[in-house]
Amino acid sequence: MIDNQGLRQCSFAPLNLPFTPLLNEAEQTLINAITDAIGKNRPAPLPLTPNGTPFQQQVWRALQHIPYGKTCDYQTIADTIGRPKAVRAVANAIGKNPIGWFIPCHRVIRRNGELGGFGWGIELKEQLLNTEQQLCLNPNFQTR
Repeated sequence: MIDNQGLRQCSFAPLNLPFTPLLNEAEQTLINAITDAIGKNRPAPLPLTPNGTPFQQQVWRALQHIPYGKTCDYQTIADTIGRPKAVRAVANAIGKNPIGWFIPCHRVIRRNGELGGFGWGIELKEQLLNTEQQLCLNPNFQTR
């Protein structure tokens, strides 16, 4: 959703299309293009103005500082925002992120290394993380 303030929400809504090699290739191309653009720290195509509480906004700002190709856990985000006992609230705020392509909630995992949840499906979270990590291995790829 876009209004005159900027981008407020985007979705990874499933299209429920039958699997075909061409569709799979198109999906991978799109994911690679978006993760490449985000990894090179290109500005968002328009201002990011997601609706949320002040606490959610604080969490979402912290997510934008997780380096491309890296992950951190919920406790780290809670510590970063100065609320070390608010781990559950941080996880809930992350789960409410309405613009996941640009506020990288997929980079937050459980402390034990498990991926945890992802509003658009664990398979997409895994794919985004793997794509970012592979790009970071390329010596010609530059981030921030």
